[in-house]
Amino acid sequence: MSANRDKDDQVHQEKEQPRRRQARGERRIAQLLEAAATVFTTTGYTAASTNAIAREAGVSPGTLYQFFPNKEAIAIELGDRLIHEMREMYGEALAPVDPATPLEEAVASAVDRFIAFNCAHPAFFALMHGPDIPGRMAEEHDALHATLLSRIEGLLSSFLPDAAPADLARTAHMCLGLYKAGLELVLAHEGAVRHSHVLELKFVLFRYPDRLVGDWVGGAEPVAHTAT
Repeated sequence: MSANRDKDDQVHQEKEQPRRRQARGERRIAQLLEAAATVFTTTGYTAASTNAIAREAGVSPGTLYQFFPNKEAIAIELGDRLIHEMREMYGEALAPVDPATPLEEAVASAVDRFIAFNCAHPAFFALMHGPDIPGRMAEEHDALHATLLSRIEGLLSSFLPDAAPADLARTAHMCLGLYKAGLELVLAHEGAVRHSHVLELKFVLFRYPDRLVGDWVGGAEPVAHTAT
């Protein structure tokens, strides 16, 4: 009986060892990705190095190379994880809304989610909006961009059901461009100054679509108003 128990214990330990190694490996990968996010945010992708990432993680370069062959592989893994999280957030932030919801409320809710994500993960902006997106991340970024445009068009159409598709598409592109420009300013500041930039960005984004219900729906030129 004792021999059988000892054998069962040995089998159990042999099964547990790979699980422990896998758990340790996952923790190490998470540690390296967190360090990489800090380095990419601070220096940008091009100037970052595996040595700097290893130093930030508190490990040797040799330990880093056990998990990632180079800097690009680290960036791709980090980018994949952030894109997955961002896609889930897009679905929540830009889901169809009740037509009774004021446009300002819908825009503010979406912007708050986007800003919160980017403030929590500044490496996302550093990787996705930098001049040197690594490897296949460029394709992932383009797909994400297309998804976001589609979501914005859907959000706008729920408030402006009579607007022409071309007007919605053009407005969605402009809204996204305005958001990206504003986001860069938001991330460059902190505290009260950051908050004031967020408020300005919201104001721009929820006032700009108003033109679709004004005098220049369908391409007519906007009416110039002069002070009297």
